[in-house]
Amino acid sequence: MTQGPGITAFFPAYNDAGTIASMVVITHKTLEALTDDFEIIVVENGSTDYTADVLAELALRYERLRVLSYHQPLGYGGALRVGFAHATRELIFYTDGDAQYDPRELRVLLPAMRDDIDMVNGWKIDRHDPIIRIIIGRLYNQLVKQLFGLRLRDVDCDFRLIRRHVFDVITLESDSGTICLELVKKIQDAQFRVAEVPVRHYHRSYGKSQFFNFPRLWSTGLQLLHLWWKLVLRRDHIDAVSQRQKAHTATYRP
Repeated sequence: MTQGPGITAFFPAYNDAGTIASMVVITHKTLEALTDDFEIIVVENGSTDYTADVLAELALRYERLRVLSYHQPLGYGGALRVGFAHATRELIFYTDGDAQYDPRELRVLLPAMRDDIDMVNGWKIDRHDPIIRIIIGRLYNQLVKQLFGLRLRDVDCDFRLIRRHVFDVITLESDSGTICLELVKKIQDAQFRVAEVPVRHYHRSYGKSQFFNFPRLWSTGLQLLHLWWKLVLRRDHIDAVSQRQKAHTATYRP
């Protein structure tokens, strides 16, 4: 092990029995090479396959692994909020438990987390998904960048390293997949500094996406409109963020 910043790595997991073990094992090995102060959290939310059994076995072998299981539906956003709330280290890394990103590329994110950076956001070099998902993903990315005035290259790349003090300033509310949009919008509005690095994206090897179906897309569209009304038209989060940001500036800025 080597001395380095404290890192929490966490994954939301829903029906990821075929991938979550490799994600935990690879992440553990990666973190051991980067720092002597780390923890791994998996937020398991009502899986109907054997994800919970796999995690129970892993928890017996890895003392730095914490498994948080919830039988009531949290939604993707709810699972992320739980992970952020339970993270205890200086830096928080998260990605999904479906292994479409390689946690070893945390090594790519960490050098970009300079003293003046608050979040390092990955962007997909190539998206390895069915063509319809690629098309919808590109349209979604362009749409939300225009609607919300976002400067990120890749809004929906769930491969991020974030300073924990960011969550002393911003408060997340979404329970659905729109939480990623809420996260990057509020980070931008709070004037936190963001770096972007390229990461690889892989074909899904187990299970299927919970997002790309018509009812979910329709629901997401309605949630996007609600978020746009709150964050762009009303901007009711700005005053609260401004006050919390002022309170933390002297402490966290180099």
